[in-house]
Amino acid sequence: MNRSIRNFLATHNLLAVSANRQEVAMNTEQDLDTTLLVDLNTVLNYQAVKMPNREEVTGKEEPDRLHDFGRKVVGTLTFSRAQPQHFGFLLGYGLGAVQTMPVGTGGFRHTILPVSGEVDAARSNPSFTAAMRFGRQVMKRRFASCFIDQVRMDFAKDGWAKISGTVKGSGKVVDNTQVEEVAAAYNATSLSLAVNGVAGETAAERLSNVQAVQVLNPATLAWEEVVYQAVSGATPAVIDITAPGATGDSTTYRVYYVPGESGWMVLPPRVEEPPLKVSQLNVTLGGRWDGTSFQGGYPLTTELRGITWILKNNLTPESTPGAGGNYANRAFRTGRDQSLKFDRDFRDFLLAQNLKDNDTLGVYLKATGPEFEPGINYQVELIFPRVAVLGTTVKVYQRRLGEEVEFAVLEDDAYGSVAVYVQNRVSGYVA
Repeated sequence: MNRSIRNFLATHNLLAVSANRQEVAMNTEQDLDTTLLVDLNTVLNYQAVKMPNREEVTGKEEPDRLHDFGRKVVGTLTFSRAQPQHFGFLLGYGLGAVQTMPVGTGGFRHTILPVSGEVDAARSNPSFTAAMRFGRQVMKRRFASCFIDQVRMDFAKDGWAKISGTVKGSGKVVDNTQVEEVAAAYNATSLSLAVNGVAGETAAERLSNVQAVQVLNPATLAWEEVVYQAVSGATPAVIDITAPGATGDSTTYRVYYVPGESGWMVLPPRVEEPPLKVSQLNVTLGGRWDGTSFQGGYPLTTELRGITWILKNNLTPESTPGAGGNYANRAFRTGRDQSLKFDRDFRDFLLAQNLKDNDTLGVYLKATGPEFEPGINYQVELIFPRVAVLGTTVKVYQRRLGEEVEFAVLEDDAYGSVAVYVQNRVSGYVA
């Protein structure tokens, strides 16, 4: 065959992260500890920044060079059936400060708060390492210094809790693929790699993991495809090919392959937790948070159709002198923003009156899942100590009046802007 066939179904994709331990410094990869059950359309990509030399004097009308200015990493991690661990991971890295205490005999309660100031001289927020497997055999890629720039949480009627996080990375990436040049005769029938074996336990898998073989034609100096039939299980591997030419002239072959896997390429196991349902969310509005418990307020029940919370860190990875590589070496917030929205029935004018009075309120959200041990539940709590109604819009929904309410999330002098509590069996996040 000229090109091997691989399984590139997206359902075979895998995403792993260092959820439990943050990177100790910018662009210092951390061990992967958790494989996440993300949505099918979730992909992390690195985007190369290429610059044609249009602004330079080239003696030509059009550019004749393409300069490599490095790369950046972008993507969105989406969980359409959000589990408590997904809240713990995204909000731990999105807000930045996590403290963990044991609860029960095998559970843990994670307190997640907005980080105060900077993590270190190069980062406003903690960073994590991620790795993706693309398809079943296409490739794997590791991404250093990923940051959660935005988080969006949705509790909409008749559904599951949803949460997503926008990722920005420094651009430091490494793949598990290799391109190796092998010197051999133009009429060679086998090629030996220098050091590596080819990944795969069976002959068919090894053949699939050699993605192409090319030869430099000694006469035309053009790269041409080479037919290959088998790959040995030895280390280094031997690849059987059909001789591309009749002469014994020495030339160069290029072998594109996936080597045997080790280290970060072996992805960790997945943590299983029950996803949270919208019906498991309790909402209290109008009370006060005292740092330990939420006092007063009144519950919102049948009048609510949905809740959306958006966190924005406004964080940008930047390349500055001293980076030491072709990637960003710092990432700072320009200022954290939050918004909270309720979609509810317009049964009363209370929130419209709060808008007129410019009054402040407290909001308490508590999603309770099943028990993981007697008396201890999977659980996510969000407390907004101080919000103010920013706007109300009356609309008609299924022949009844509805009201979209937008809250400004304010920073309280004593208790900050938001506090998150996640209860599950994971021993820690962002440690």
